[in-house]
Amino acid sequence: MLIRRSTDIIPSEITPRALFEDRRAFLRDAGLFAAGLAVTGLGARAVQAQGKPFAGARKSPLSVAEAATPFKDVTTYNNFYEFGTGKDDPAERAGTLKPRPWTISVEGECAKPKRWDIDELMKLAAVEERIYRLRCVEGWSMVIPWNGFPLSELVKRAEPNSKAKYVEFVTLSDEKQMPGVRLPVLDWPYVEGLRMDEAMHPLALLTFGLYGDLLPNQNGAPVRIVVPWKYGFKSAKSIVRIRFTETEPKTAWNKAIPSEYGFYSNVNPQVDHPRWSQAKERRIGEFGKRATLMFNGYGEQVASLYAGMDLKKYY
Repeated sequence: MLIRRSTDIIPSEITPRALFEDRRAFLRDAGLFAAGLAVTGLGARAVQAQGKPFAGARKSPLSVAEAATPFKDVTTYNNFYEFGTGKDDPAERAGTLKPRPWTISVEGECAKPKRWDIDELMKLAAVEERIYRLRCVEGWSMVIPWNGFPLSELVKRAEPNSKAKYVEFVTLSDEKQMPGVRLPVLDWPYVEGLRMDEAMHPLALLTFGLYGDLLPNQNGAPVRIVVPWKYGFKSAKSIVRIRFTETEPKTAWNKAIPSEYGFYSNVNPQVDHPRWSQAKERRIGEFGKRATLMFNGYGEQVASLYAGMDLKKYY
């Protein structure tokens, strides 16, 4: 048995007390999961075996020229608190999620609200492959080949009106499919949001797959967003509602711990998390650490969105 000394443990690996206690509650309530897992199998097996529907997707010039993180790591090391607070929980438990049938309601301050069937939505624009970095606030990162099209394609079709200043994303909250929502880790459903100009930026991706296949359950099936210059928790998974609002959305992590998780949550190595530094990151599959890049390396494309803003105040 490996015993780690306290000096071996970095601050970002220390679980906050509230989450630790919720984790213990998960263990106490393990019986709630057993029946579902016995019927559905592990979430890691939930990668839809339908060939490679996006194998011929156009390669995007917005991709980074970096080696992709292995598929196994991408699909077994995740944050998805609807299935548990451990990194392996989503892969083990997400088999209960049913990504079909699925609808996404587009509503709020817009001229053309609509409820989209997921398969109809996937045909809205040409799907492309984009190899994006994903940086998580805990200090780890990946490089993932995502499949989707610009979020702006959907936004434009909704025709937001002059009151629409923000876009809110609401995710599924179903205790039968997502056993983690039985516990008060967050104020469910999970809600995230972007400013309108962020949502319209070409890098913001409405995402249906990775590695040429449909999204695995544990990675946010059947539809999520990917906002690569922000920390990973901004990229909402398993979305059921997109709403245009005049006021800034009350996002899940900002409501839970406002001193640690701001609305913008841009990757900024100069602003430490209150409990650890953001200056370095660990790329999954690599030894050692590398320097964290401002805006996760997308500064040339997105820095103009925040011209004149105090990025330490608007963290």
